[in-house]
Amino acid sequence: MGYIVYFQVKESRDVIRSPYNARQDSYADRVVRGDITDRNGKVLAHSEVQPDGTEVRQYPYGSDFAHVVGYSSQGKSGLESEMNFELLTSNAFFLEKIRNEFQDEKNIGDTVVTTLDADLQQAASAALGGYKGAVVVMEPSTGKILAMVSKPDYDPNGVAANWETLNSDPDSALLNRATQGLYAPGSTFKLVTALEYMRENASYDSYSYTCTGSIQQEDTVIRCYNGHVHGTVDFRDSLAYSCNTSFCNIGLSLDVGGFRDTAEDLLFNKKLPSVLPYSKSSFTLDGSGTAADRMMTAMGQGKTQVSPYHMALITSAIANGGVLMKPYLVDSVTNYTGTEIDKNMPEEYRTLLSSAEAAALKDYMTSVVQYGTATALSGQAYTAAGKTGTAEYSSDKEKDHSWFVGMSNVDNPELVISVIIESSDGSARAVDVAKQVFDTYYY
Repeated sequence: MGYIVYFQVKESRDVIRSPYNARQDSYADRVVRGDITDRNGKVLAHSEVQPDGTEVRQYPYGSDFAHVVGYSSQGKSGLESEMNFELLTSNAFFLEKIRNEFQDEKNIGDTVVTTLDADLQQAASAALGGYKGAVVVMEPSTGKILAMVSKPDYDPNGVAANWETLNSDPDSALLNRATQGLYAPGSTFKLVTALEYMRENASYDSYSYTCTGSIQQEDTVIRCYNGHVHGTVDFRDSLAYSCNTSFCNIGLSLDVGGFRDTAEDLLFNKKLPSVLPYSKSSFTLDGSGTAADRMMTAMGQGKTQVSPYHMALITSAIANGGVLMKPYLVDSVTNYTGTEIDKNMPEEYRTLLSSAEAAALKDYMTSVVQYGTATALSGQAYTAAGKTGTAEYSSDKEKDHSWFVGMSNVDNPELVISVIIESSDGSARAVDVAKQVFDTYYY
C-alpha cells in the first residue's frame, strides 16, 4: 500500500509521460496533436485536420529539423517522441473543453516551444550542404540547445511513404549523428590532453618542444599534418598550431590513470545529460597501453570515440567557467492560445573543471583563432575561440573527418558550436561551417 501511494505521488506522471508508454497514443482519439515551435514562435510541426476528420502532420521546414524534431508516423522520433504526452494533452480553457465534449469534437493539444532557433538551424543545415556530418549549437550560460543538424537527412513529411527506403538506407539517414554518431575526436581531443598536462604540471607555461615534423617510438612514427615542421613551440603554440608531435610528446609524459580520470571528469565513459537518445563516448587507454597507444590517444586518434554533442558539452563547460549547464531543448509548454503551462529554467548539471582551468583553456583557444589553425574566424565583428581537428578514419590517408569546436564573444560567451564533416577529404572545413553559423547570429 505504501508503494502504491508513493507511485501515485512520485512516479505515476513519469510513467504516463514516458515515450515508451503506448497508451499515450489513445489520447489522439480526443486531442488534435499540438504544435512544435522554435523559440521565436515559428512552427516546426503542425497537425492539419482534413475534411474527413483525419489529421496530417506537417513539417514546414522539411528536412532542416528532421532529427531533432523528428517524425510522428511509422512510430515516433526526436521531440515528437520525447514530448508525445504534452502534444497529446490539451490545457484549453475548461468551458471550451466541455463544449467540445458535448459536440463530440477534439480538443487542441498543447504547444511545445523549443529552444531551437530556426535561423541558426537553417544556417547550419545550409553550411553542411551535401556532406555527411553534424552541427550542435548551444548557449553555454543556460544550456539551451539552439540548433542540432545531422546529415544525411530526410523529409519528415514523407516518412510513411518512404519508410522502406529510409529503413534500408546504407547512409543511415535516420541516425541522428549529432547525438548518436561516434567518431575519433582528432585534435579537438587535445583540449582534454592539455587539461591533464596542466593538472600534472603547475609550470605548464614553461613547456617547450622542438618539432621536426615527426616523432618515433619503437616502430611507430607519427607526423604533423602534411609533414609540417613547427620548430620550437611552447604550450600555447602546440595547441594553436595543433602540433601532433608535441602532443605525442606530452602524451608520453602523462600518468595514464590521471589521464583517464580527467577524461571521465569530462564525461567520457559516463552518462550524458540528454533529452534525445545518444551514444556514450569512450576513453579506453589504460596501463597496458603501449607508447604508440599513448601518443595516438593524446592527439585524438586511437580508440577514443566521441559524439559531436558530447564535444559541445565539453566546450560549453570551458566557455562557462568550468560549469556545464544542463542542456535542454524545450523552453516551455503552452496551451494552443499561448497560456504557459510549464516552463524549464536553466540549472547547473555539474562542474567539469575548475574556473582557472577553464579560463586557461579558453585563453589558449583564442590563439587557435588569432594565429593558429582557425584564422578564418579572426577579424570578425565578434570574437571567437576554438579548436580544429582532423581525424583519420581509414588507412587511406586522403580520407579524414574535419572537426571544429569553439565559442563566440569570448569574454562573455554567447554561442558554443561543435561541427564534424565526415570524409571532408580536405575540400570542406568544419571551421567554415562554424563561421557561417556565427555570421548568421551576428550579422
